[in-house]
Amino acid sequence: MTGRVTGLIDDFLPALMDPDRPVPQGLQDGQGRPAGRRFNVYRNNVTTSLIAALEQGFPAVAKLLGPQNFTGLARAFLQDNPPQSRLMMHYGAGFAEFLDAIPQLAHLGYLGDVARLELALRRSYHAADATPLDPAALGAIPPDRLPATRFTLAPAVAIIRSPWPLHAIWTYTMIPGSPKPQATPQDVLITRPDFDPETHPLPRGGADFIAALMTGRTLGSAHDAGVAAQSDFDPAPILGLLIAGRAVTGLSSE
Repeated sequence: MTGRVTGLIDDFLPALMDPDRPVPQGLQDGQGRPAGRRFNVYRNNVTTSLIAALEQGFPAVAKLLGPQNFTGLARAFLQDNPPQSRLMMHYGAGFAEFLDAIPQLAHLGYLGDVARLELALRRSYHAADATPLDPAALGAIPPDRLPATRFTLAPAVAIIRSPWPLHAIWTYTMIPGSPKPQATPQDVLITRPDFDPETHPLPRGGADFIAALMTGRTLGSAHDAGVAAQSDFDPAPILGLLIAGRAVTGLSSE
């Protein structure tokens, strides 16, 4: 009996996620009858709900692919990627890598990075709140101590690095009237100054600079990281973006 129950459980989830699989052997409804028809209705509802969750979580990807293509890809994705959490806001964590691995999408090489950006926006939206630093605190640090200063950034802050014009592709897809993307790589900064995340294209060296700050390196060391990527890198505009985006939550100095 235990073996039958274990086998039923092992068969249930794969069958639930794949409409081509048969109804698990021994599955019954509340009256003890074979649950074939009821299971198919339930399976269809689950599939429809997960596809809708992916479409809501990746709206730019859905627009770029079109409804029919997106639905087909979403259906294929969910067969091997069932939800790992009851919180559907987290669903689709591996969707970008799934898109990257599909040969038929090679002509849309940027699609995976668009999915990464949309997932990062979702995570930023749901990230923990943090009290932003008063900008006057930064101005109060003596200039000779600034290079040794470390910055704490809000949990909602994220950077997405891409060899594609990622910010331009996303805005062109999502914001009517946006200019067409130019063939220039773009890294993207995400901040959440109020309730909704905002995206900012970064100059070359900007992502290196912010990534260094996020790992606890000093301002001087982060500046060196930016210069290594772009010899004339200027950190001032990036710091302005972080402060305006209420992304700096703390300072410490060696």
